[in-house]
Amino acid sequence: MRVLVADVGNTSTAVGLWSDGRVSCVKHFDGAGDAAIAAASRLAPKAERFAYVSVVPAADRAWAEFSARAGFDFKPVSHRDFTRRVGGASIVLDYPNPATIGADRLADAAGAVSRYGAPVLVMDFGTALTAAVVTGDRVWRGGVIAPGFPLMRDYLFERAAKLPRMKIGAGRAPKIGRSTAGAMRFGALVGYRGMVREIAAQLRRNFRCDFKLVATGGFAGWVLKDLDLPFTIDPTLTLHGAGLICANRR
Repeated sequence: MRVLVADVGNTSTAVGLWSDGRVSCVKHFDGAGDAAIAAASRLAPKAERFAYVSVVPAADRAWAEFSARAGFDFKPVSHRDFTRRVGGASIVLDYPNPATIGADRLADAAGAVSRYGAPVLVMDFGTALTAAVVTGDRVWRGGVIAPGFPLMRDYLFERAAKLPRMKIGAGRAPKIGRSTAGAMRFGALVGYRGMVREIAAQLRRNFRCDFKLVATGGFAGWVLKDLDLPFTIDPTLTLHGAGLICANRR
């Protein structure tokens, strides 16, 4: 089974091909528009199905039209997929209103359980920071939504007249900020990593569980570098989860 996979986010879109648990031909694009759809069109002849994950409702119509042109059924990943077996392991959604769970969080959970088992805590470092908890009995218990680094950076720039838009780059935080840019860099790296550490610690306490820690998303490597937590960074996790869900549909 070969599945064309698309993950449409607020900042960027990723497309690729899923087959037997592996994701290949991955391309990333800013936004959710024509360039990503053009890349998907080039991959479509190699695929038998189309898996679509989106947190951008305004993009859905264009992707549905693409799906129709390519001859695929357009069935976005949703909570309905979890009434069946996903990757050989039944994941139960223990949530008051499962229809409100973001498709990316569902795909992350399916991909994480498939690749790393359960219990697992998976964090997705995108425009927002999301976390999903799957306990050892393979039950999706809920999660966390917090501001992602881009939101924090842009809010400071937009709301504080004298603060510049901080650039994201490699390297460690300074010992102390000795310039505006240095102070912002310290706050971003140390403060944001502190938030991640505390979220993980609190969830471990709440569930009395030593979760496997898995991370994905465009900012995962930058945020988690040198953090004293054993995260496994999996750049294709969301695409893998989406492909897995789609391949297991009847």
